[in-house]
Amino acid sequence: MLALILAAAANWIPARWNSADPATLTVVRETPVNCLLVERGNWSAEFSAAAEKAGIVTLGVIRTQADRKDLPALVRDRKLSGIAAEGDFEPAQLAALRDSRIPVVELPSRTRLRFHADQPVVATAQGVWPGINAAPEGETKAAPSGAPWIDTNAGFLRFVRALTPAPVWIANSPSKGQIYPEARYLQAIGDAAMTGARWVVALDADLEKRLLSGDAKALDTWRRIGAHLAFYESHKEWRDLGAYGQLAIVQETGSGGLISGGILDMISVKHTPVRPLPGRRLQPGAMDGAVMAVNVDPASLSDERKEVLRAFTRAGGTLLTAPPGWKFPPQRPGQITLDKEDVDKLHSIWKEVNAMTGRRNLGARLFNVSGMLSNLVGPPSGSPLVLHLVNYSDYPVENVTVHVLGKRAKAMLLRPGEKDQALTSYETEDGSGFDLDNVGSVAALVIE
Repeated sequence: MLALILAAAANWIPARWNSADPATLTVVRETPVNCLLVERGNWSAEFSAAAEKAGIVTLGVIRTQADRKDLPALVRDRKLSGIAAEGDFEPAQLAALRDSRIPVVELPSRTRLRFHADQPVVATAQGVWPGINAAPEGETKAAPSGAPWIDTNAGFLRFVRALTPAPVWIANSPSKGQIYPEARYLQAIGDAAMTGARWVVALDADLEKRLLSGDAKALDTWRRIGAHLAFYESHKEWRDLGAYGQLAIVQETGSGGLISGGILDMISVKHTPVRPLPGRRLQPGAMDGAVMAVNVDPASLSDERKEVLRAFTRAGGTLLTAPPGWKFPPQRPGQITLDKEDVDKLHSIWKEVNAMTGRRNLGARLFNVSGMLSNLVGPPSGSPLVLHLVNYSDYPVENVTVHVLGKRAKAMLLRPGEKDQALTSYETEDGSGFDLDNVGSVAALVIE
């Protein structure tokens, strides 16, 4: 039974659910959600049994401060499918649960993430809420590129996805007392999905209360959330595609890979396709297809891995390394974003990366995409490519232009709730161009 449950983890579509009423499962079933993270006060044998009958997995949430005495017996009594251990548990505590044949999904802090083969899901509850957030004076923060700064988990998730083949979840929840408009939920879904990860859907208290009481507007929002989840679930093959582009970023967990707002996100704001390359994955063949690379922390690499980069430069590749003696700021426990002082320290690297890449097309160039992020993925053969687009601006963006390398005959624009739109290419200086009429919340351009 345990093996069967864990084998299905790749297809779990998770959400936090704060109700023990089996009748609320009717609402869940209006969406693709099939895995519920249930707080301890809502553990109920009746609810879990009804969920299982509906094909929905129930994971009971426990936290480090929770009383774990007789937990295996309680889990079985409440008929839960497994446990979601949120927080930094000691390995022995988790091992004891596994010895009891209870499926466990760990939700530790970012610095305590494990990337071992025994993980059914690699997940964390630490994340920023995606979107363009205004400064106290009402103005938007600016990125080093001058564009509006977008709070995103995408860089962190792209790095994690490069480290593990396991399903990846980010389970950040709304801040207490915060009420979000519908668009922010759709952005949170796309922010994770464009990297091949899943966001654990979590509603603010106001929306949750209205939804569970049957409020019509809340139900409409919930259905649109479900439509966006279904959009990505109907194209599961996209998760198997690796990052595509000619620029590689070599870094590790200790050199910014687990931080949001670092070098990877700075580059992504420019819509430059970039391949995260964990230092531990730096081996012969890892640099194939790249023409430029950034080595964030040269001192962290073994001689063997440094030789891979030397071979890359001997073959004509351009390598940018951090200044001598420069060290990425240590990540503090609980820290998930860079401090202002840390951002200032990264400016020297950012400026050199910006100068190195310039206006060059390293896989794709985008125009009229302020307030958006993108991610280009594809197989080594380069066909088909999928360009993910997420709009964080809260209003539709029109007249987006995409230039991709190489001769491409056609593309298909896919958007949730809209008919797929065939696009014809036109010749550009470095390949092929496509014009998109508009992007509402999220979109994907499938390029042949």
